[in-house]
Amino acid sequence: MNWPYELQIGWRYTRSGRAGRRNGFISFISGVSMIGIALGVAALIIVLSVMNGFQKEVRDRMLSVIAHVEVYEAKGQAFDDWHAVAAKARTNPQVVGAAPFIAAQALVARGDDMRGAIVRGISPEQEATVTDLAARLRDGALARLVPGEWGIVLGAELAHSLGVREGDSVTIVAPGGQVTPAGVVPRLKQFTVVGTFSAGHFEYDAGLALIHLDDAARLFRLGGPSGVQLRLADVHQARNVGSELQASFGGGVEVRDWTRTNRNWFDAVQVEKRLMFIILTLIVAVAAFNLVSTLVMTVTDKRADIAILRTLGASPRSIMGIFIVQGATSGIIGTALGVGGGLLIAFNIDVIVPAIERALSVSFLPSSIYLISSMPSEPQQGDIVPIALISLVLAFLATLYPSWRASRVQPAEALRYE
Repeated sequence: MNWPYELQIGWRYTRSGRAGRRNGFISFISGVSMIGIALGVAALIIVLSVMNGFQKEVRDRMLSVIAHVEVYEAKGQAFDDWHAVAAKARTNPQVVGAAPFIAAQALVARGDDMRGAIVRGISPEQEATVTDLAARLRDGALARLVPGEWGIVLGAELAHSLGVREGDSVTIVAPGGQVTPAGVVPRLKQFTVVGTFSAGHFEYDAGLALIHLDDAARLFRLGGPSGVQLRLADVHQARNVGSELQASFGGGVEVRDWTRTNRNWFDAVQVEKRLMFIILTLIVAVAAFNLVSTLVMTVTDKRADIAILRTLGASPRSIMGIFIVQGATSGIIGTALGVGGGLLIAFNIDVIVPAIERALSVSFLPSSIYLISSMPSEPQQGDIVPIALISLVLAFLATLYPSWRASRVQPAEALRYE
């Protein structure tokens, strides 16, 4: 294959290191630079993949309890006809399920123990079409939510903190109260615990209680559902679909997608991921700019070769191209090794981490402390491609100064002492 001589010579300089101790040292430094780039790229891919995995696990557990999109009456009133709202929402092709609900804050009491919670009134049949948790419990605990029997399903942590189990009674203290000649008396209603649920997300396991929609309407004195929950075909489209639905419903209705309902968590995860990307990119930058010292030493060592090439007619631009090829080759090899190694570890982290835990007799994620006992990983193309491009760009930038310096070598001065 007849490559341009800049490529041939640049590739030969990259592989050089057999002729003498000095060349061997330069080759060693070049190898260290490539390994440094590879380790930085691999670290970036592994860390971001693990962060994506944790984000997906938490998001999936969160969305097993709440719907992707919620539609409310703007003035906080109940919908007169939630079926009409659901039918209009279903005109959006992304909406695949709809269910009515009533949600309000209340106190759940058992004896002297009292806990604040979100009490959600649901229709067990329709709820199963919008949340995974309801689908799992439809033939169990939720089936025992019968209107008029005042049954309640508690989160596992909430039930544990109150010391109740199935068959016990709890009292719901509703906000607002009722005015009597003796003053404002809180509205109390006794419910029977018909089951518990565990979503794997502490916020909901410790602060959510489910009752039947009709019981909730009577308890909170509403004429109907306070909102409609929607399930989407693609959870990642929730923000776009929410904006589209808001535009179609107009100002009389408020639409909230799950990213806005849990905005603090969602924003915190995004900020943390960006900061981690910046910090680890600096590691790649340090490794990439190690190529500067490698190329400067190579230029110094190859001054006689550069002078000979110049006397044979090579232009300064060609000389610069030779050393750009040498540095870029190191960057390409290092990036390729980093991407390959990072993906290999990221895709097999569920095997590698348990092996390390067994070898060291430790547990990185004790199930008694963390929600997730195994380390998840989800490599995403949207992370890997920018990492590879940034590494290649940094490696290319690192070659510019040494290559320019090589192009400025004067043949007569370089050959004076040869």
